[in-house]
Amino acid sequence: MARKVVTFGELLMRLSPEEHKRFIQADSFGVVYGGGEANTAVSLVQFGYDAKFVSRLPAHEIGQAAINTLRQYGVDTSAVIRGGDRIGIYFIEKGAAQRPSKVIYDRAGSAFATAKAEDYDWRGLLAGADWFHITGITPALGGEAAKAALEAVRTAKEMGLTVSCDINFRRKLWDKETAGRVMAEILRYTDIYIGGRDQAEELFGIPTNARDDSDYNAYKAVAEQLRERFGLKKVAITLRTTLSAEDNRWAALLYDGEQHCFSREYTSHVVDRVGGGDSFAAGLIYALSEGMSTHDAVEFAAAASCLKLSVEGDCNLMSADEVKALAFGNGSAQVQR
Repeated sequence: MARKVVTFGELLMRLSPEEHKRFIQADSFGVVYGGGEANTAVSLVQFGYDAKFVSRLPAHEIGQAAINTLRQYGVDTSAVIRGGDRIGIYFIEKGAAQRPSKVIYDRAGSAFATAKAEDYDWRGLLAGADWFHITGITPALGGEAAKAALEAVRTAKEMGLTVSCDINFRRKLWDKETAGRVMAEILRYTDIYIGGRDQAEELFGIPTNARDDSDYNAYKAVAEQLRERFGLKKVAITLRTTLSAEDNRWAALLYDGEQHCFSREYTSHVVDRVGGGDSFAAGLIYALSEGMSTHDAVEFAAAASCLKLSVEGDCNLMSADEVKALAFGNGSAQVQR
């Protein structure tokens, strides 16, 4: 029987100028629908899992188009509430060479942001599920969203689900003091922590003391402190180094209380950076649910994220077998015949 995972967050319309144009050059925009938790749900379905996405979208054609995007990949959208006036939007200007990508949010007053915490019946929504996943983007969207997120993780924990949280700190959505306070409360009910290399210091004051970006061993102590402070079972830290807008180095650490396991380091040419962390989360959820060792789990998750960087759009459309071929094979990109 396939594992059942529930994710909770906002589904956005993404608008991007074509062919690496700047916003001020754009005369048309490509449309993609995505969002952190939705992207993770799509990835999990590609791996053969059942994934339910909980959210709120307006009851008009644009809201339906967003839902249809998830449905075409097999995500269960039965828990998406219909209401509100508008879908959240974000604009992304893809960088090139040394010009970084830029994101502009237009999500204030969206259907999701204006939902009430009591709109979500968490015991009903989580019934029959094995795992609940959330990111720090959701509580950043307002007081009601934060209340709903906290109630979700608390209920999931009471019901015996495994709870994972990707910190996903976004400075354009909230300040680090508020984020640190709210996320610390959510982490009390979290089993699996996922975060970027700087987020423990930014939000929780845990310094890395890394000499440079390649000093991966410095993050062992960070993982230990996070696990002890919040009572976590496992801590994953993603270690991304941006060489240019189109080239990244990527690795990850997973700590289980006994072992510190690092993935191999990938150097990737980036087709689309959005969703790399969401793919890592999906890979980790899958690997741990399948009973992989700590070493194999971080290898699988890092490979899933690496492959996402080669896929246009928000979502990773790679199968578990394709990820395993990179994680545990020779990593060749030769044509498969």
